This record gives sequence, C-alpha cells and structure tokens, in this order.
Amino acid sequence: MAVGVRGGGALRPLAEDGTPAGPAQDVPDLVAAIGERERSEAPRWVWPSTVRLYPRLLDAGVRVGRCHDLELVESLLLGHAGRYGEPRSVRAAWARARGEPVPADAPPREKPAQASLFDDDADRDEPADDIAQVVAVHAEQQRAIAGLKGEPGGTRRSAGGGPGAAGRFALLAAAESAGALAAAEMGHDGLPWSAAEHDALLTELLGPRPSGGLRPRRLQDLADRIGAAFGPRTHVNPDSPAQLLKAFASAGHPIPSTRAHVLKGVDHPAVPLLLEYKELARLHTAHGWAWLDTWVSGGRFRPEYVAGGVVSGRWATSGGGALQIPRVLRSAVVADPGWSLVVADAAQLEPRVLAALAGDRAFAEAAAHGDLYAALSGAFDSGPGAATVPEDGMSARDKAKLALLSAMYGGGTGEAVRLLAVLKNRFPDAFEYVEAAARAGERGRLVRSRLGRTCPPPSAGWRELTAAGDDGPHPERRSPAAQALRSRGRFTRNFVVQATAADWALALLASLRRRLTALGSGPSAGPRLVFFQHDEVIVHTPAELAADVAAAVRDSAGEARRLLFGDTPVVFPMEIAIVDRYADAK
Repeated sequence: MAVGVRGGGALRPLAEDGTPAGPAQDVPDLVAAIGERERSEAPRWVWPSTVRLYPRLLDAGVRVGRCHDLELVESLLLGHAGRYGEPRSVRAAWARARGEPVPADAPPREKPAQASLFDDDADRDEPADDIAQVVAVHAEQQRAIAGLKGEPGGTRRSAGGGPGAAGRFALLAAAESAGALAAAEMGHDGLPWSAAEHDALLTELLGPRPSGGLRPRRLQDLADRIGAAFGPRTHVNPDSPAQLLKAFASAGHPIPSTRAHVLKGVDHPAVPLLLEYKELARLHTAHGWAWLDTWVSGGRFRPEYVAGGVVSGRWATSGGGALQIPRVLRSAVVADPGWSLVVADAAQLEPRVLAALAGDRAFAEAAAHGDLYAALSGAFDSGPGAATVPEDGMSARDKAKLALLSAMYGGGTGEAVRLLAVLKNRFPDAFEYVEAAARAGERGRLVRSRLGRTCPPPSAGWRELTAAGDDGPHPERRSPAAQALRSRGRFTRNFVVQATAADWALALLASLRRRLTALGSGPSAGPRLVFFQHDEVIVHTPAELAADVAAAVRDSAGEARRLLFGDTPVVFPMEIAIVDRYADAK
C-alpha cells in the first residue's frame, strides 16, 4: 500500500515472492479501504513504515494482523551486509537498487496535530508514497532474503534444527514487523496507571507536591542534614558532584566520584543521608509529578516504544522511560475494574538461549529444568575442576550464575576466572560458542543472532588503532589497541546471546499477539498487550479470560522456542502471575 494525498492512497495485491498479482487500485479513503480488506481478507500489509502509518490507523479504529515493514526490513538487510547507518527509506532503497544517488532519510515525524488519518498534501513534510517503488523495494527485499546463505566468517553454526539462513531471516523480518505493530498498539492502548496512586506514593516518599521548582519537603530536609553533617562552614549542594567531592576531601575523605558504590565505602555521617537523597531525587526527576503530568492521561501511561531501537534487537523508548519503571511505582499500575493483569517473564532467558545455541548436551540437559543455575550447581561443588574453586561462602548456585554471566559478558578477574575454568571443563561447547564469537569480534568480523540480526562492523578508527595487533607476547600490557580488541570481543561475545534472546522475545510477542486477537474475537473488548520489556510482558485482560491468557503466554513461549531452535531439550519457562496490581506480581 502507498499513502497518497487528501486521505487517499493506492493498493496493489502481491504474490508471496513479491511480484504483482493484480493492478494497482487508487482509493479515495485509504483507512476505509484498509479496514475493509483487513476484515475480508486479513492480508499481510506491505507498507513503508509502521511507526509512520499504523498509529493513525489505530486512532481511526483500524487494527491489522500482519505487515511487512519495508524500513525495518531494509535496516536488517543493510545490517546483515555490514552497512549500518545507511538510509533505509523506500526512496533510499529504490535509489540504491537502481544505482542512483541515495537520498537521506527524513527526520522522525512528530505526532500529527490534526485528527485526520493522513495529512493533506500541503501539511506533509515528505512527498506521497509511490506504489511502484513500494512494490519494487518489497520484491528486491524478498529476493535478497531468499539469497542469504551460510554463516558469517568467524562464527560457527549454532545447533538445532529449523530452517536455513534465508528461512531464519524471513522469520526475523516477520517478527520485527509484528513487533512494530505491537509497539504502536501498546502506545495507543496504554498501560493502566492510577494517577491517584502515583501521587500518593510521591507524597508519602517526598512530601507534598512543591511549587515553583522548589525541592520537595523530604529532599530539602535531607539536603539540610547533609550540609549540617559537613559542618557549619561548608556549603554543600547535594545535586553538585563538584561540591560534594570538595566537601569530602576537606573532611579527610578524598574520593574519585560520588557514585553510590564509592560512597558506601566512606565512613562519614553524610553518606547514608546522601544515598537516600540520591535515590529519592532520581525518583523525583525521572518519575515525579512532571512525568505524571506529561505521560499519564485518562488512566493510561502511553509510552513511545521504538521497536529494534538497540542494535541487539532490544526495544528502546523515545519518551516516557517505559523500560525503566521503578519498582516503587509498580503499585500505580492497576487493572480496570473487572479486569486483571497477566504478568509474565522468561526465567534466566539468556543462559537458556546460550544452551540452545551451543548444543552442549550436558548444558542443554541442565537447561531442561526450571532453575538453570541450581541445575548447573553440581559442576561447581564436586568433580574434576571444581576443587580449584575456593571456599569463599558462595553457594554452588551462585557460582554457576557468576560463571555463566562471566562467560556471556566477558568477566575475567578474581573468582570469575576460576569459575570460568570449571565451566570450560564441564561445558566445553557452550564455552567455545561465546569464545568463538569473541575471537570473531577481535578480528573485526561480524557475528549474528540465531535469526540473522547482525552486529555493527568496527569503525575505521578501530581498524586503524588495532592494525598492529594486541602487543604480541606481552599480554600484561594495556595499550589502547589491546583494550579496543578486548572491548569488541566482549561486545560480540554478548551480542550473539543477547540478540538471539531478542529474536526469541520478538517471536514470543508475535505469537502472543495473534493468540490474544483470537481470544478477543467475541462481542466484548478482548485482552491487550500493554507492556513489553526485553523478557517480560503484561497483558490487560477481562478477568474471566486471565487463565486463557496465561495459557496463551506459555503456548507462545513454546512456539518461539520451536521456531528458533527446532528440536531442543532446552525449555523456556515463563513465570506468570495474575494480579490486580503490577506490584503484586513479584
């Protein structure tokens, strides 16, 4: 489909391979035409950009089941080719395919101020879509996906069944597009949020709402006590790191920064007051009354999710900070009367993803249990290699967790080194999988997720810096080149796991969204996805459907596992709670 002017546009049917299956049709009312086709045919819509088009459809009461987002898929294909950052619009892709100068992408559009679906030609900041370009770019993307072969240099093929590289990437394109639909819907529907509960929490913690930019009463009281702790001759603004550093130095406690972990090592009466002040000030700044006024209306928090906003495939937000809701405010997330919140998150997702990727039989068998760390703990308290682990008070489960996190994130000092040796001895394939990704990164190569999402290539500056290697036989040296090599190795080591976890979460989201639509096909409003954060989802549902929604979550997790990893013994259990308040879920 292509957006025209004055509410119109063009539609053209396509075959699965992207070739036209009929002539283009101009329609005077695009929203009505989309709604009618969706009800009668439920097609997969091919359009330039979900983030640009779908919110306006939602405002008009039209929801679609499937789409192919040309901009998102173009980004994935460019990334796969190591061409991060190139323009991704339909016009850019069209020009690139024809060998013509590639236009820059237009800046992100603000939310339309008018109530109409599509702005009039005079109000648009970009020209109308060209249906011929839309069709041609989609066909080119289909050809490019079908032609994908093999794995990137420097990594080895992951274990598990399922489709080849082209089939996996096609799944990634579909999941990324479905994620964009879900992101727009969640922003439109909103997370149930009680402004009264939020205000009461802020008042309890900070005191009454201040006026005129003043500090809340509790913060001002702490600021006064912090100043008094340094003595009457020292003026200290607790919001000024420079003043705090000077005050601590004058008191005989020179410190490098005012970060919490540094302050906790200082024996001074101002420290506990300052730590409390920092925590409350952070709440006031990030989620205080100003946030409440800006982001909550009509009993809903409506953030602006950015699907695929991080290179690993994780989401970001362009406003509202939905991915960082403080635990203290979760009691403000309250279901509507007669409705429930189904809160579900994947337990120990990234270690399970590593188990499925590596195909390490012993590791996979451990990951077939509920608590993965507990299942692995036997390797860290007995048997070959375990004797090297010191008796330091850590439980075997804690050691298993530290070893796995060190393997995935590149830890390599102190206790982590000894625990990694145990992990390598007991689970060599899992250890080698992330080591291979790290070596590939240090060589400047690309690594990919299970479905084909690709890490950015190193910069020209990195290549110039590391051209001479890592100082050869002197590993104790910490030259800029050696540090750059290790830093990229840590990044690619984690990328293959974190990006595959994002693949799995997107597949879960797409599957769950489809199942929720089926549950809500009756006369009353059905369940809605209202929150997504890496490995956690919240569904707002009529209370009588809560058990069905919980079952849909579990079924969706199983489907995502099969789609990505085929016949693997690794399980991805979902911890599910049916509650009235988000705070009661954990």
